Amino acid sequence: MTRRFDLLVFDWDGTLMDSTGTIARSIQSAFGDVGLAVPSDHDARYVIGYGLNEAMQYLAPDADEATIRRIVDVYRHHYLSGDHALMLYDGVREGLAAFADAGFEMAVATGKSRVGLDRVLASTGLGEYFVATRTADETFSKPHPAMLEQLFDVTFTSADRALMIGDTSHDLQLAINAGCASLGMSYGAHPLDQLQACAPLAIFDDFPALTRWVLAHA
Repeated sequence: MTRRFDLLVFDWDGTLMDSTGTIARSIQSAFGDVGLAVPSDHDARYVIGYGLNEAMQYLAPDADEATIRRIVDVYRHHYLSGDHALMLYDGVREGLAAFADAGFEMAVATGKSRVGLDRVLASTGLGEYFVATRTADETFSKPHPAMLEQLFDVTFTSADRALMIGDTSHDLQLAINAGCASLGMSYGAHPLDQLQACAPLAIFDDFPALTRWVLAHA
């Protein structure tokens, strides 16, 4: 079968790792600790995928820079206190191994910081699978296309040969803005209707289903 895509680009939180609940609770705790109105669960989940500064600015549009920095610092304290217990979604490790065996190149485009991504790549042992990664503190936050465009450049991949895989509308809009196709994961931060509005090629309820589709159709 002729391959349609060469590069698979994965979001991290909510796509490969079951971390959306921890992130949302950490955001809510940070706002409460700083003395600001606590975001709803819906709003806290909506900003997952943004860089931290952009996420907190979205949730507290009237806050000054010093307050945003304080929220971010307190958020990191809450998140780091629980991130050791976070798990990969079922089938992720096996799926990435299958993609590597099939000859796909893989990359990560994430709202995490570089320090955060490097830490979790090391702790999970998944770093060996990715030829390139980009984080929100290295370039523009999603859904600006720069993150994907830079990955295309370093992997010598054209947009039409790349496939973005994520759990939020930010991930899928990133793909649209960068001119590449996408796949959605329904178990992460954003509800199904928001994913469907971005018209990905398909949406999956678990990672093994994604793996089967990619091996058969990508």
